[in-house]
Amino acid sequence: VSDEDEILPHKLQAALVQILEERSEILSHEQSDTQGDTPLNSLVSEAFVQFFVEIFGHYSLHMNVTEKGERVFQRELFRKSHVSRNVRHFLHFFMETQMFAGFIQDRELSKNTVKGLFEVRALEYLENMPDTEPTGMNKILRSLGKRTHLL
Repeated sequence: VSDEDEILPHKLQAALVQILEERSEILSHEQSDTQGDTPLNSLVSEAFVQFFVEIFGHYSLHMNVTEKGERVFQRELFRKSHVSRNVRHFLHFFMETQMFAGFIQDRELSKNTVKGLFEVRALEYLENMPDTEPTGMNKILRSLGKRTHLL
C-alpha cells in the first residue's frame, strides 16, 4: 500500500533486496554452468523465510502455557524483546496484520509439533544464537548475509 518506506526499516529493505539479488545471481550462475535445477521460487522463498526468522523467529520464547494447558502468546513482551528499535516499530504494525494474527492463533491452538520450513529455520536460529552476538540491526543484517549457505 506504498507505506513500506515508513514501516519497514530502510536497512532491512536494503538487506532483503541484496539477498534477493545475490540469490538471483546464484541461480543464473548455476544455470549457465550446470543447468541447475534450483528453481527461482525456492531461492526467493528461502530469502523471505530467513528475513522473517530474523524478525520474529524468537516468537516461541514468548508462548506461555497456562495451568489449563492452553498456549498464550505474550504480545507486548515479544515486541519489546527485540533489540532493534526499528524492528520493534515494524513489529508494532506487523503484529496487527491478519497474517500475523493467524500465524499466532495457529501456534496457540496447535497441540502437535509439526514443523514447516519457518519453524525449522526458527529453531536453528534459536539454537545457534550465541549470548555474545552483536545486537540490533547490525546483528540482523550480518545474519541475513550469512544464511545464504542454507540453500
